[in-house]
Amino acid sequence: MKNKENREKYSPEELVDAVVFKNPILEKERLKATEELTKARLKNRKNQGESHRLYSKILQLRFLMEDYVASNIYDENQTFASFLKKYIKLLYKSNKAFAEDIDLKQTELSLVLNEHRLPSAKMFIRLEIHSNNAIPALSWYKVVEKQRAYILENDKEFKQEQKKFVKNCLEFENEL
Repeated sequence: MKNKENREKYSPEELVDAVVFKNPILEKERLKATEELTKARLKNRKNQGESHRLYSKILQLRFLMEDYVASNIYDENQTFASFLKKYIKLLYKSNKAFAEDIDLKQTELSLVLNEHRLPSAKMFIRLEIHSNNAIPALSWYKVVEKQRAYILENDKEFKQEQKKFVKNCLEFENEL
C-alpha cells in the first residue's frame, strides 16, 4: 500500500533518482582507473603459464562448438573438419604429428580433414582423451550429427535415388 502511495506521490524520474546511484567519478579518474585495470590484466596474462593459455583456448573452442550445435542455423563452414583443424592449429602441431599422437593413419586424418570421410567413434574418444577431457567426445559427435542431419534433410538427389528401393509406399486419403 505504501509503495502505491509513493508511486503516486513522486514522478518516475524522482523514483529513479532515489534508487539509482550516480557515479561521482570524474572523466580523468575514470580514464586512470581504466588504465590501471588494463595494466593489471596484462600483468596477470603474462603471469599465466603456457599450459593455462592453451587450456583457455581449448575451452574457447569447446564453447564455440557447443554454441554452434545449440543454434538452429547450419553453417557449412563450421564442420567437424573445421573444428578439428582449429584444434590442431592451437597445438602448433603438424597433421602428421597429431595423427601419431592419437594413433591414426595420416591418410585417415587427411580424409576427415578434407571432408571426404566422417570420423569414427574411436576418433571422438581419442580426441576427448587427447584434450584431457576439456572437449568431450559428445561435443565432437554433436557437431558431426548436425552436419549429417543437414545433409540428410537437404540431399534431394540421394532421396530420389532411394525411391527405387522402396515398394508399397503408404498412401493416405487425407494427407496432412
